[in-house]
Amino acid sequence: MAGWKDELERWLMPFLDRLGHKTRQRMCPLYVAGLIGPGDRKSVQPMAERLATGNYDQLHHFIADGVWDATPLETELLNQADRLVGGRDAVLVIDDTSLPKKGERSVGVAAQYASALGKTANCQTLVSLTLARGEVPVMVALRLFLPDSWTSDIPRLKRARVPVEHRTPRTKPEIALAEIDRAMAANVRLDVCWRMQDTDLAHRFDKG
Repeated sequence: MAGWKDELERWLMPFLDRLGHKTRQRMCPLYVAGLIGPGDRKSVQPMAERLATGNYDQLHHFIADGVWDATPLETELLNQADRLVGGRDAVLVIDDTSLPKKGERSVGVAAQYASALGKTANCQTLVSLTLARGEVPVMVALRLFLPDSWTSDIPRLKRARVPVEHRTPRTKPEIALAEIDRAMAANVRLDVCWRMQDTDLAHRFDKG
């Protein structure tokens, strides 16, 4: 197990460098190990117990309370994805992902079409972008879609602490196009953008 953790830290190293903060650099590998390691419960407390870190408070702060800019990590993810699968024959797959949810407090949850269930259900919907070449996919973006029942309700947005810059209504295609622009700005090498469950290409370009 120790060898596996060492390998994980080596793989995470470019991302840890981008974090910059020593406590975050220490907590990040623990959190990722908890997510992909054994055990069904993936909330912070049981993960901290399984990892025997004694650092529940710091791990919880890393996830729930820390205020930091994710842009350097997202940029590094694009760099690593390009290194692994980028190329003239790579494709960017655009899709939506639904997460069935009970209640109404989780940000973005509403009665909407859930692709995973094939029907309308109470769920969150996320727009995903995956860079793929051959049979190897690497997810490069996952953005939460806010339906009108959220964006039209400012008090609800405030209660959920949705950042001001994310309160403006955006359609799923608008979210996807913004992420495509971000991938292009990072010089990710690809040939085609393709929308899942669609017979037509959503966007095609040649970077020459």
